[in-house]
Amino acid sequence: MGITSILVLIIVGAIAGWLAGLIVKGFGFGLLGNIVVGIVGAFIATLILPRIGLVIGGGLIGNIINATIGAVILLFIIRLVRKGT
Repeated sequence: MGITSILVLIIVGAIAGWLAGLIVKGFGFGLLGNIVVGIVGAFIATLILPRIGLVIGGGLIGNIINATIGAVILLFIIRLVRKGT
């Protein structure tokens, strides 16, 4: 993985985490937290979305959309766990 790939991963993660934080009200993790949420969200989306037949497409915008969907799923799971405790 080259430096360009790492930078794109961080940028996509930051944008996706920020968008997911806007969609799921009450979640703000700061810049580093948003990057982590976005990257984990991208991983979740990579696992879940193709299995349910949802393919967004490629490119930077497609990656941001996929990562945002995964990050929203992650934030909903976090919200459910927090309510349970």
